[in-house]
Amino acid sequence: MTKLTRRTLLGTMGAAAAASVVSTIPAMAAERTIRHFWWGNPERDKRTFAAIDLFQKHHAGIKVSGETIGWKDYWTKMATQTAGRNMADLIQMDYRYLFEYVHRGALKPLDEYIGKSLMVGDFDPGPLAGGKVDGKLYGLNIGSNSQVLVYNTKVFADAGITADVINWTREDFPKICEKITSATGGKMKGSDDLSTSVDIMQVWVRQNGREFYDADGKVTATAADIESFWQYWAEMRKAGIIAGKDRTVVINPPLGESGIVTGGTAISQFWSNQIVGIQALMKDRIGAAMFPHKKGGPYGQYIKPAMFMSLTRDVKDVDAAIAYMNDWVNDPETTKALGLERGIPCSPKAREALKPSLSDTEKDAVAFFDAIQTRVGQLPLPEPKGAGEVYELFTRSASEVVLDKIKPAEAAGRFIEDAQDIIDRAR
Repeated sequence: MTKLTRRTLLGTMGAAAAASVVSTIPAMAAERTIRHFWWGNPERDKRTFAAIDLFQKHHAGIKVSGETIGWKDYWTKMATQTAGRNMADLIQMDYRYLFEYVHRGALKPLDEYIGKSLMVGDFDPGPLAGGKVDGKLYGLNIGSNSQVLVYNTKVFADAGITADVINWTREDFPKICEKITSATGGKMKGSDDLSTSVDIMQVWVRQNGREFYDADGKVTATAADIESFWQYWAEMRKAGIIAGKDRTVVINPPLGESGIVTGGTAISQFWSNQIVGIQALMKDRIGAAMFPHKKGGPYGQYIKPAMFMSLTRDVKDVDAAIAYMNDWVNDPETTKALGLERGIPCSPKAREALKPSLSDTEKDAVAFFDAIQTRVGQLPLPEPKGAGEVYELFTRSASEVVLDKIKPAEAAGRFIEDAQDIIDRAR
């Protein structure tokens, strides 16, 4: 489990760089302290600590203790802290888990601070509404994004691929993977095997005309949906045009170990807010594509809050915590430091302020976001309690299919049945 704090980050930066960062911290320890906990990666962590430094510069009497960890370990530690009633004052929250943590009583609503110390009056209404549970705001949207397939533009060009990656189809995708594999003599596969990806599975189900869950929390995806999804990738595995089994069963690898970064594949799947972080690890220029559409089917992708910042029930200094949240979405210096790494800002003023400082990669991310606006479906309904366990079950089941321990049809039927059992038990 990799855990990063300001101390370990500065240690990796070297003495000179560390001195530069430390110089922004008040010489005397602040009496007021707030804790901020988030899941991250090197690029996100660097930007977040920069935002912390700016906040401490603007609010000399408040110290922020920042702590970061990887996505998978984050939720394990979050569960432990929640049970021990030792949550950080401010946490990064995902749409998938928002309702679950609200219903646990782990988060505090933000409504009483809006318009007073938390200014969100100019926010886009959709992204703001995504943080509400039972009519109250529990999650401050700190960026919007969508699913994205990131691809190596040089490899595509060298293979003579000129596909319209915003409008391509399920039928186009295997042909392109085969072309890349052939053009590189098999040294590079066309794509990572995405059969273990919960996010892409959901897109597939939505393209088939269903949501994974209905409003009552019932699993409405069918065994046929899941079987066809796994079979789609199984056929490409058999053809040898996507990543092999040894890579596929590594669930949620660090960005630096993804197929496109290591050079093992030309296509990997992420969220659009990760485009900046991926490009930082790449020599070749990357491009952004939608997941291939189903001919004649509804759009499967959607725009969602990339992540929220939430106030926990264990917060000690509410005023300081709200001031920190407000700076994140309103202070020009802070929004510039954060950039687009966590997604597209929900405030038009923040987006306008960022324009002059955007890198080419960030401009590409915005262009992708603009291009998909009319090619996405509605934000899915909030997920029921137990959804996290269901998705862990999905990745385990998918891995068994990849390893040929079970056939797609049998695994799919078992998964749908067990998924509903999990939701029923969690009610």
